[in-house]
Amino acid sequence: MTDGGELFIIITAGLLRSSYVAGREKFHNHTPIFITPYVMKSQFRNGVAALAAIVLLPGGFEHFPVQPNFRQTDAAEVIRRMEDTMRGESSYSVMTMKIERPRYSREVTMRAWALGEDYSLILVTAPARDEGTVFLKRRNEIWNFVPSIDRTIKMPPSMMSESWMGSDFTNDDLVRESSVVEDYEHRILRTEAYEGYDCYVLELVPKPEKPIVWGKVLVWVSMESYMQLRVENYDQRGELANTMVLDQILELGGRTLPTRMTLIPADRPQQRTILTFREMQFDIDIDESFFTQQKMRRVR
Repeated sequence: MTDGGELFIIITAGLLRSSYVAGREKFHNHTPIFITPYVMKSQFRNGVAALAAIVLLPGGFEHFPVQPNFRQTDAAEVIRRMEDTMRGESSYSVMTMKIERPRYSREVTMRAWALGEDYSLILVTAPARDEGTVFLKRRNEIWNFVPSIDRTIKMPPSMMSESWMGSDFTNDDLVRESSVVEDYEHRILRTEAYEGYDCYVLELVPKPEKPIVWGKVLVWVSMESYMQLRVENYDQRGELANTMVLDQILELGGRTLPTRMTLIPADRPQQRTILTFREMQFDIDIDESFFTQQKMRRVR
């Protein structure tokens, strides 16, 4: 994630890049970006670490070491399972994003369709001034339809580090053009209790050839249910840039998932952006023909 927070899902997370400094300078621009319905990164299904000793740490974490034979490759497998659990082959979601500032707050509601990692379409349904705005991702191309001027605009890579409509998310966080599986090296730092869940704490470091803004990312994932519960993004100097907390765990679309993501910038703790999933359906009947520029003008 960038100064907005990889949602994803890791919000994941997620996602393209200019330098960290450039990203921060542009962070408050009201530039539309693209949001995927799995910005909120997913869930783990099993754990292999043993509880060797419990030490109460500041901040409410209980720490216990990972088994010595837990291999580097296992960390990458945990990340893959996390991705698979949340996304499904295809999905539909309804979301609300609330932007909270010391002197005001505003909400944006959206409907989103996704097919794998390469295809997504987002329709903004409120507020009235943004209603009908559509974002389309087809593989490596991202398009934005603006109904007020009746134009479809291709989004350049230079916009990916910018803020979306004044929120704490960026294109990189929400479009998720980078891959949390392929573009990072992964390792398990430790296991610990967090908010009542035994969790893996994983460290993700961008591969040298990948133009990713973060120096590293820490991810807390439930060992039993594979839910991603917390993400900390660190800049190239090793300083905390933002924290994403995933909570309000409910059943949506037949899956038990965190339904709320709260992103808090480290240097502006009085503000936050809250993304809440209201409805989700997985493995819907949809194919690539849905994700076209023509569909952007017709979807409602």
